[in-house]
Amino acid sequence: MLVVTGAFELDPADRDAFIGSLSDIMRVSRAEAGCMDYTLAPDPLEPGRVILSERWESRAHLDAHLKAMTPPASPVAIISREVLIHEVASSERLG
Repeated sequence: MLVVTGAFELDPADRDAFIGSLSDIMRVSRAEAGCMDYTLAPDPLEPGRVILSERWESRAHLDAHLKAMTPPASPVAIISREVLIHEVASSERLG
């Protein structure tokens, strides 16, 4: 399994417009083969921060997603972004 995590920093006044501009990408991505989760969500403590969380069954699924995806131009200025791919060797349920 692969986990993709990320954070986007932008003007707090632009946060809702940024998330809204990506809602179609979230819907399409969630329907793709191998996608276990795909979420962009506002950080509840920092008003100018948006969190990205994705889970993919395999690298092949993520690669196919990245190849097919054409992200729309952001309607707002992104101050900074960091997106990381994590390879997960094992996982277990908590609790």
